[in-house]
Amino acid sequence: MSLSQPKVGFVSLGCPKALVDSERILTQLKVEGYDLVPSYDDADVVVVNTCGFIDSAVAESLDAIGEAMAENGKVIVTGCLGKRSEVIREAYPDVLSISGPQDYASVMDAVHTALPPKHDPFIDLVPDYGLKLTPKHYAYLKISEGCNHRCSFCIIPSMRGDLVSRPVDQVLREAEKLVMGGVKELLVVSQDTSAYGVDVKYAEREWHGKAYATRMKALCEGLGELGVWTRLHYVYPYPHVDDIIPLMAEGKILPYLDIPFQHASPRILKLMKRPGAIDKTRERIARWRDICPDITLRSTFIVGFPGETEDDFEELLDFIEEARLDRVGAFAYSPVEGAAANALPDPVPEEVKLERLARFMALQAQISEERLAEKVGTTQRCIIDAIDGELAIARSMADAPEIDGLVQIQDGRDAGLVPGEFVDVEIMGSDEHDLYGEVAYQD
Repeated sequence: MSLSQPKVGFVSLGCPKALVDSERILTQLKVEGYDLVPSYDDADVVVVNTCGFIDSAVAESLDAIGEAMAENGKVIVTGCLGKRSEVIREAYPDVLSISGPQDYASVMDAVHTALPPKHDPFIDLVPDYGLKLTPKHYAYLKISEGCNHRCSFCIIPSMRGDLVSRPVDQVLREAEKLVMGGVKELLVVSQDTSAYGVDVKYAEREWHGKAYATRMKALCEGLGELGVWTRLHYVYPYPHVDDIIPLMAEGKILPYLDIPFQHASPRILKLMKRPGAIDKTRERIARWRDICPDITLRSTFIVGFPGETEDDFEELLDFIEEARLDRVGAFAYSPVEGAAANALPDPVPEEVKLERLARFMALQAQISEERLAEKVGTTQRCIIDAIDGELAIARSMADAPEIDGLVQIQDGRDAGLVPGEFVDVEIMGSDEHDLYGEVAYQD
């Protein structure tokens, strides 16, 4: 009977926050009886969830829309690039509909117009936790939309608006449903995780008979009751971040902190409109490691920001060498349409940006290799993501999916490991990105 159901193709681009938007739209489509198909040829209409943060993402989104138009012809566009509808209309005037991020109602209205639903509630069932685009053993848990900061290089507030926090009991119920559906790892995402609840004055809500404030620490305490890995992403370096480090030391949440420092020169940080007390940052990192020696610190940095001198860049290298962060991402500054930083004087020449980026990444690769080598001979708790030939591909507590390293378990297939399973791994070797080991058997 489902052969007669209307069929929707779906393309999801961008960050984990956009992925959560896609999962919500897909769940609603399934609830309303639409079939989700993997090819343009089989689809009656295609939805493209776009990204529009930097120029390369805009180009990727426009390419995806163009491919869907060429292969199918009936295309509904949503997501961050939808806030710049004139860019899309200029390239593809015949798209059926354009809407911005989190505008689920507009997407569904456009689908209904192009393809009225045929729903049989006795046939078209959807799991209680919704449809997920990630493997079944991990899921992104979005706790808020928007951001109150006005970093000069960023246009996210103009796309996604000011901070809007989800009620803490709603988030905890969603997390609980995901765990009941088989999720073993929750990845907490937002534009600014540490600001969670400031817009609702940290209002208290009840979950399982206990009051929880709409606040990062309280949320972590609640998630810590679920017995799965909880990993924090996009944590702005507010002072109260210090309050969650003891929870990591106690094993309530993973000892992993994704905290975008962006630079280490106070002058450049001021131009970025970011916190500039880099000496306090050094002190805090040392304190976090004292409280939780196993903590993994991930960060992102921008090199070649307008006005960055060689001295500024050397300050950044000095910080990287001293802080010895475990995981680091970096990119050369790229002007983004609508960003305040575009108006700053003294832009850095493109060749200088790329040369600095190469120097930065070479230093960090050396640090990463040394940090990982320190784990050789230890036993690491890992989660299995996939089986590849004789190997099991896993991640340790220090590794977020897709952005960090892997643990290759050499005897994974022989040990009968399966995706979603936890296993202790004896680390036998390392390189600048990954670890290699074998299953650690109890004596």
